[in-house]
Amino acid sequence: MSGNPERTTEVTAAAFSPDDVGVANGNYFGLPFSPDEAELVLLSAPWDVTVSYNHGTAKGPEAILAASTQVELRDAHYPEGWRRGIATAKVDPWIAEASERLRGEAESVIGHLENGGSTTDKQIEEPLAAVNAGSEKLNEIIFSQASDFLTAGRTVGLVGGDHSTPLGLMRAVAASLDKCGERFGILHIDAHTDLRERYEGFVYSHASIMYNALQLPQVERLVQVGIRDFCGTEVSLAADSKGRIVQFDDYTLARNAFEGIGWREQCDRIIERLPRLVYVSFDIDGLSPDNCPGTGTPVPGGLSYREAVYLLARLVESGRRIVGFDLTEVAPALNDGEWNANVGARILYKLANLTLLANL
Repeated sequence: MSGNPERTTEVTAAAFSPDDVGVANGNYFGLPFSPDEAELVLLSAPWDVTVSYNHGTAKGPEAILAASTQVELRDAHYPEGWRRGIATAKVDPWIAEASERLRGEAESVIGHLENGGSTTDKQIEEPLAAVNAGSEKLNEIIFSQASDFLTAGRTVGLVGGDHSTPLGLMRAVAASLDKCGERFGILHIDAHTDLRERYEGFVYSHASIMYNALQLPQVERLVQVGIRDFCGTEVSLAADSKGRIVQFDDYTLARNAFEGIGWREQCDRIIERLPRLVYVSFDIDGLSPDNCPGTGTPVPGGLSYREAVYLLARLVESGRRIVGFDLTEVAPALNDGEWNANVGARILYKLANLTLLANL
C-alpha cells in the first residue's frame, strides 16, 4: 500500500501518546507496534478480482490506512486498549499486482456471461481457470500469514479488499482451534448472504465467502445480520441447514423495531444463537448506504453505525471471545472516498478494541 509512505518512527511504544497528532508510519492508526510487540495483528488484502458490480475495493486497505491516523485512540469501550498493541503486517506484494492483472480476466468472464454465455463455454475456460487459481493462491498467502501469527499467540484481523479475501484467515482460525478440539461461530454483518456456490464460475467469489466458510467443519453456526439481498438457492441452503445458518434479515429487524422490540432485545436474540467462540465478518455494506456510499454492491436499508457498534459491544459483554475478524468491501474510489475510508477506519478500530477487550 502506497498511500502512507512507510518510515521509521522514533516514537517507541513506551513513549507513545494516544493524544498526539496521528503519524503516517505505515501502520494502521499510526500505532508504534510491530507484530512481535502486539497482541493483535492486522493483515491487508488489496484484492477485488471477482466483484460483479462496482470494483475498487482493492483500494480499501490503503484508504483506511490513510484515514486511520485521524481516529482518536481512546476508544469509548476500551480507552486503554491500544496499549496492548495493534500491529500492521507487511502486505505480500503479489496480492495487489495479481488483483489488477486478474481483474481483466474476470471481466472477460463476466462480460461473456452477461451476453448470454455459459461458464462451460470454451472461450472463457482459460481466464476462469486463471482467476480460480489466483484466488486459491491468495487464500494460501493469507492462511500462511495468519497461521504464523496465531501460532505465535496473536489474534488476527483482516482488512479487505472484497469479501472473498478472509477465507484464508477463517481457515487459519479453524485449524488453530481444531488443535484444541474447539469450534466457533461466525457473526456475519452484510447486505448479502454470500451463500452462492461458484458464482459466475468463480469458486472463491465475493458472493461465495460464507458458502466456502461453511465447508470448514469447525464452523458450528453462521449467524447473519442485516441481510436484504439473496437468491432462491441461498434461501434453500439456509432452510435446509438444520439450524447451522441463522438469519436476522433487515426487514424483520426493522419490523421488530417498528412494533416496539428494542435493539438491545434484538441483539440479545442474535447473540444467544452464537457459541462461546466467535469470528466476526463485517462487510461494510451491512451498514446503511449513508455510511458506505462507496462499496462494491450497495443496497438500501441496513444497520446504522450505532446499531452495529452496539451489537459488537453487546457481543463482548455477553462473555463471548472474538477469535478473529475481517472488515471488507470499502471502495474509496466510488462516491465520497474520504467518507468511506473514514467510516471504515472507525469500524476497524472498534473491531480491534472490542476484540482485545473480549480476550482479556
